[in-house]
Amino acid sequence: MSTTKPPVVFIHGLWLHPDSWQPWIERFAEAGYTAIAPGWPGVADTVAASRENPGAIADHGIDAVDAHYTDIIAGLPAAPIVIGHSFGGMIAQKLLGEDKAVAAIGIDAAQIKGVLPLPLSSLHATLPVFRNPANIHRAVELTEDQFRYAFGNAVPEPESKDLFERYTIPAPGRPLFEAAAANFSLHSPAKVNTDRDTGAPLLLIAGGQDHTVPEVITKATLKQYRHTDAPTELLEFSDRGHSLTVDHGWPEVADACLTWLAGMGF
Repeated sequence: MSTTKPPVVFIHGLWLHPDSWQPWIERFAEAGYTAIAPGWPGVADTVAASRENPGAIADHGIDAVDAHYTDIIAGLPAAPIVIGHSFGGMIAQKLLGEDKAVAAIGIDAAQIKGVLPLPLSSLHATLPVFRNPANIHRAVELTEDQFRYAFGNAVPEPESKDLFERYTIPAPGRPLFEAAAANFSLHSPAKVNTDRDTGAPLLLIAGGQDHTVPEVITKATLKQYRHTDAPTELLEFSDRGHSLTVDHGWPEVADACLTWLAGMGF
């Protein structure tokens, strides 16, 4: 049996630049993985360049992002493990359901079609996008206060400010509008193949203090996989918010992912 580990593809969500995965790339390299963190369509190589050109980021929907990462995966030497945060967690699930990955981890993953809970905190966190219907075609930036509520509520305010300044970029509004309409659309791009029969495992991670994707959404997502025999598990961090992949506690989350992958034979 080969001892070569699959490559790892990290997928960021809305409002965080892919540079936010760099500590994870280094952590996974220490564990023997080769990892990359490509940006979404239109996202520039740096935070500053992404902020300067929000038009390049605008109007990319879920299908476009899925196709973008499908192309990236096609250029890898082997099918990867995909690890995504927030909307990146949704994309990771889509790629797994499309048989393009050998395993997936969705961290505070955005709701997929079929998930019904819509907590008030989620509505408040995404209000900067939904307050204007025209934002479906635009890239939207968060203010520092909005980031504090949506991402940094479980960390000290100075840390939230630092994360905001270091990693935030404009994000396309379209994926949020698509997810919001998913349960009213027969062919929604937020639909995921939850009945996968390839045996490829999935780990869902929930932050108990998350305002943007409260744990009730992650638990409801888990229920969507009730008809699959493939390993599908839930891990909760009760004291963590939506910033759990980038704040001071990220090593605990990363190490939990590595432990789970090792247990799955990766």
